[in-house]
Amino acid sequence: MMFSALVWITFTVLATVLLFNSLLIRKNKKKKLPPSPRGLPILGHLHLLGKNPHQDLHKLSKQYGSIMHLRFGFISNIIVSSPHAAEQFLKTYDLVFASRPPHEAAEYLMFGQRSLAFGKYGPYWRNMRKLCTLNLLSNLKIGSFQSVRKEELGLFVESLKQAALNQDVVDIGAEVAALSANMTCLMVFGKKYADKEFDERGFKAVIKEAMQLMATPNLGDYYPFLKVLDLRGLTRRMKTVGKIFDEFLEKIIDEHEQSANQARQADDFVYTILALMKSKETEFEFDRRHIKAVLVDLLTAAMDTTATTVEWILAELLKNPRVMKKVQQELDEKVGLHRMVEESELENLTYLDMVVKEALRLHPVVPLLLPHAALEDCIVDGFHIPKDSRVTINAWTIGRDPNAWSDPEKFTPERFIGSNIDVRGHDFQLIPFGSGRRICPGMQLGLTVVRLMLARMVHCFNWELPNGMLPSELDMTEEFGLVMTRAKHLMAIPTYRLSK
Repeated sequence: MMFSALVWITFTVLATVLLFNSLLIRKNKKKKLPPSPRGLPILGHLHLLGKNPHQDLHKLSKQYGSIMHLRFGFISNIIVSSPHAAEQFLKTYDLVFASRPPHEAAEYLMFGQRSLAFGKYGPYWRNMRKLCTLNLLSNLKIGSFQSVRKEELGLFVESLKQAALNQDVVDIGAEVAALSANMTCLMVFGKKYADKEFDERGFKAVIKEAMQLMATPNLGDYYPFLKVLDLRGLTRRMKTVGKIFDEFLEKIIDEHEQSANQARQADDFVYTILALMKSKETEFEFDRRHIKAVLVDLLTAAMDTTATTVEWILAELLKNPRVMKKVQQELDEKVGLHRMVEESELENLTYLDMVVKEALRLHPVVPLLLPHAALEDCIVDGFHIPKDSRVTINAWTIGRDPNAWSDPEKFTPERFIGSNIDVRGHDFQLIPFGSGRRICPGMQLGLTVVRLMLARMVHCFNWELPNGMLPSELDMTEEFGLVMTRAKHLMAIPTYRLSK
């Protein structure tokens, strides 16, 4: 009896899918959609994506062009793979594509998709972004935590000095992630938390799983009626991680409310946003769910992206000793070997800045920028973009566009000499932080922390690959996720190089 019911349900679902599919194709047939490979019934083009979707889409774009149409289940996807095409979607028609599509992972991990990163475009999102930009991520607020960053980096350098003394092999990925977690907790929550206070698996493991869940192709997003079945167990995992976030952040908010009247040196992000909520002076009302969503934004964006970026840059420096030497020469000339480089000196380090830009070109920390949603039908470069399409910008491909970059696969910071190209969203051949209305609001904080951590590590230490490994033998394999990490952690031996 149960078997017969299951067969009937399966038949009904398949019939519905095929009918919907047929109607969808017939509806768009008369309109000029972007080029597309041949798809399969029901699946569409899902079968063309492997474990590294950014690379799969890169290969397809070579054949089908820089604006490509793919169908994942019921959903139309527009893949954008060139600077010119990115400019059309992120600047010329920015408002049309300013929203985010429904996203099951963001529902569970971002408290009903209330975060800045995944929030749908509208009055709430505009006001919350304005509030965060002015009160949490302004240059003044970032500057107020300069002493925190200095102290944590001092402790970090001391631990590396001990490793250098013992000639230990350092797991750079793990060490930088721990430093990033400590800095982030101090700026966001006002104090450091031990891993076990967050969850028995620790910060890094839970944040990594959250990022993977955000990036994993989810059948529930492409076939909404399948959500309830949770065929791959993703929803169950999302609920588990969402509960961990919720319980931890509730504890944080309770602690801050209980100590709100105590004297303190500077307000962390939680105190700041709680004060704004209670002041009733904002243009919109928000509650704890909104605060927790923004805190998850800050936690995931600041911790994982910063650590991953620093690890990729150091890997490129170890693979390219000539570039490493030039970075150290600049630091030695402008700072000297008698003291450590300070945050205030970062603006003078032009070659270091070129190295960061070149690394972000080859290793954009988010290879496929968070998807945009079409709020209405639109014509872009002569192609029909249907309402509710999901638009994905392949920043990984754009950074390798041979029409925009000479020798795009080579790590060559000197390409930026005499160039005004920057990473701040104005130059569409280099958009690791996105552009337009949905550009990453924490970009300035992220760049500051990345450059400071990198400057200290390269200025204070020489680095050597372990076991006699040659630079050419260093494994640069990527592991896809919302944040693109290294498949293998970077391991190296430090030697202290300053005179004191």
